[in-house]
Amino acid sequence: MKRSRFSEEQIIGILKEHAAGLTAAELCRKHGISDVTFYKWRSKYGGMEVSEAKRLKALEEENAKLKKLLAESMLDVSTLREMLGKNF
Repeated sequence: MKRSRFSEEQIIGILKEHAAGLTAAELCRKHGISDVTFYKWRSKYGGMEVSEAKRLKALEEENAKLKKLLAESMLDVSTLREMLGKNF
């Protein structure tokens, strides 16, 4: 996955500038982002504080690790079932 050049703190700062009264077009031009990027950020981080964004990122990382562990264990189970099926 492509890594963003903006941190969560910077994204929330940009969104707070928008809440302070700047238009989306002005912010996009000022920070060199597209309209689509701005609205994606607003849907994901809108109304969040920096600590909440860090917590969200930590939860997303934990979720990815758990999904990987689940996939590996399911692979192990299916392999064991195949081996047991061939023996009998």
